[in-house]
Amino acid sequence: MFHIAHVSLYWLIQTLQPLLVPICFVLAWTIVLLIGWNTWAAIRDSITNAKQMHQIPCANCQFFTNDHRLKCPVHPSEALSDAAINCPDYTPSTYPTISYTGDRYE
Repeated sequence: MFHIAHVSLYWLIQTLQPLLVPICFVLAWTIVLLIGWNTWAAIRDSITNAKQMHQIPCANCQFFTNDHRLKCPVHPSEALSDAAINCPDYTPSTYPTISYTGDRYE
């Protein structure tokens, strides 16, 4: 019984062997293309998300407190979210932003 299974398996492998190289070739390139496609989609989605996040004006608003407990006293639940993009109470800050550029403050 074992001999018949062994011979049958050997015959199956010998019959399919000419097809294994093309099948493996196609599967390998399919996997490479899928990885490339997923990487491209992740980069594209990250760029789209970053552009949308840069539209949020809260950091330049006069009412923004920069405190993790209360970011905005006017709209605390909408601060730093997508809902704040068209905030009706947005007022540009009158105080200049101080930034450090290596050896001096500007």
